Amino acid sequence: MSVKSVQFTVAAHIMAALGYYHAEEISSAILSDSVNADPTFVRKSLSKLSKAGLVVTRRGKSGASVLARPPRQITLLDIYRASAAPPAFAIHSYPVDKRCPVSCQLKEGMSWVLSETQRSFERSLAKITLADLVGQIQKKTH
Repeated sequence: MSVKSVQFTVAAHIMAALGYYHAEEISSAILSDSVNADPTFVRKSLSKLSKAGLVVTRRGKSGASVLARPPRQITLLDIYRASAAPPAFAIHSYPVDKRCPVSCQLKEGMSWVLSETQRSFERSLAKITLADLVGQIQKKTH
């Protein structure tokens, strides 16, 4: 029943790799290996990140990517929005049973709850920078 989107986490992985090796140009092939994802999916993610001004990408055989600005100036919210991931929560689609008051009213009630939850989630992401994420990774690897 549940479909999970990995767009945000793949974009965050790509950005973390670029942040970890800051100022080094990294090819999409290396990023695909790191993410363990299809190279086409990684290139699509890079394209979204580039359009959002988070990554500078050079295309072609010797193509590579680098962060467009320092990791401390990029938030996870920037990455989330650039990834075009769907909202974190959604209401399941179902025909309303008109005999049931819960069925008739749940979508409206849950819509408010999920909107508030999404806003809270995004406020949390806005407080975390790519530098924070890379710092966590560096702590675990050193």
